[in-house]
Amino acid sequence: MPIPVVRSVHVHPVKAMRGFAPLAADVQPWGLAGDRRWTVVDASGKVVTQRRHPQMALASAELLPGDALRVSAPGREPLTIEVPRPSSTIRVEVFETPVEAVPAGAAADAWFSAYLDTEVRLVHMDDPAHRRPIDPEYALPGETVSFADGYPLLVTTVASLDALNSLIARGDHPDEGPLPMNRFRPNVVIDGTAPWAEDDWTRLAIGEVSFRVARSCGRCVVTTTDQENAGRGKEPLRTLARHRKDGNRLIFGQNLVPEHVGTIRVGDEVKILD
Repeated sequence: MPIPVVRSVHVHPVKAMRGFAPLAADVQPWGLAGDRRWTVVDASGKVVTQRRHPQMALASAELLPGDALRVSAPGREPLTIEVPRPSSTIRVEVFETPVEAVPAGAAADAWFSAYLDTEVRLVHMDDPAHRRPIDPEYALPGETVSFADGYPLLVTTVASLDALNSLIARGDHPDEGPLPMNRFRPNVVIDGTAPWAEDDWTRLAIGEVSFRVARSCGRCVVTTTDQENAGRGKEPLRTLARHRKDGNRLIFGQNLVPEHVGTIRVGDEVKILD
């Protein structure tokens, strides 16, 4: 068996939008530096994602010096958004959890509202060390997360995607495969493992950083969204429901919590500690 290594690293500055794939990324207690520190919310303050607005898959976000944000999307002029000054926050809701966040401002709100054709706001997480605790059932005291779905990092493996695509090829919708890894929007992709090896991991080290596996990742309709054209199909949820079901959750990938800070890099060796 080859030595597992990091195939790619992915940072998504705005939740639900396209990100970028750096050769290295700093690991902070709440996730990769710059990952999902911004999110879009609707008029009631609830988080907006590809679940309701699949066209978010076509919008891109990149980080600029000083952590400023540059967003672009089909039919829209790009917009540069500075990190808002610490000020009064507003309460937003991330999957029924209240979180305090700083509004990005009128220009950002107008840009996103025009693109999504509905009233929305862009907000920034100014203090990720204190704003949003991880679900206490799967966290140690004091652990927090950005605007990610629930945990600081998501890891997937090339071998498991290959195995899933083989199952899709034998299923009801073989024409929908093979699926690319971007359907699952991971932070870290690992190569050189056996299929589904990650099911048995409890701790691992990626380069100089060690992580605790919090729990497997339950998948949603976002995985059926083609990240290149925002179209939707049946896969991979149809196949996951047949082969990768845990209770009412359809599983692909593992959620990680850093045990300390450091830097991870493409090509880093991955060691399974427990």
